Amino acid sequence: MRLNELKDNPGSRKSRLRIGRGIGSGMGKTGGRGGKGQTARAGVRLGGFEGGQMPLHRRLPKRGFNKRNQRSFNEINVGRLQQAVDEGRIDAEKPIDVALLIEAGIFRRRLDGVRLLGDGELKAKLALTVNHATASAKAAVEKAGGSIKLIEKKVLAADEAKRKKSAAKKAKTSKAKPAASED
Repeated sequence: MRLNELKDNPGSRKSRLRIGRGIGSGMGKTGGRGGKGQTARAGVRLGGFEGGQMPLHRRLPKRGFNKRNQRSFNEINVGRLQQAVDEGRIDAEKPIDVALLIEAGIFRRRLDGVRLLGDGELKAKLALTVNHATASAKAAVEKAGGSIKLIEKKVLAADEAKRKKSAAKKAKTSKAKPAASED
């Protein structure tokens, strides 16, 4: 057997049914679309309507949650920072922030800040300014003799008032509950 003799099994390939090619084709005139109306036209569809049956999009359960003001961060591992220092893209003596990482070509754009992750090993002493850092990342930086400065998130006055109100409410409810006495 040669490559030019290879072919599919008989019946594995079915030719496409050519509709709307006259009465003799068996699929002429309306071409399987029935008679007139919206459903006979191309492009227009009744969105999800199933003739009174509960539509599929309502039969399926809702899943997940999309946070309204979700923020997107540039994530970087300490191992990647060490690699950039070794390649000479980052100067370990300078303080490292988002602008410097973009300039070094590690990130393409600013996004909402930087999140430092702890994968890899860090040997260089770095002074980092980031929005978030994992516990393992903090430990790795401090072990190498560096420091991490976390950028404070801005707290709105309304949020601060709400926080104080809930803290006062918790304190009030904890005072109201009498402590169980041991006899």
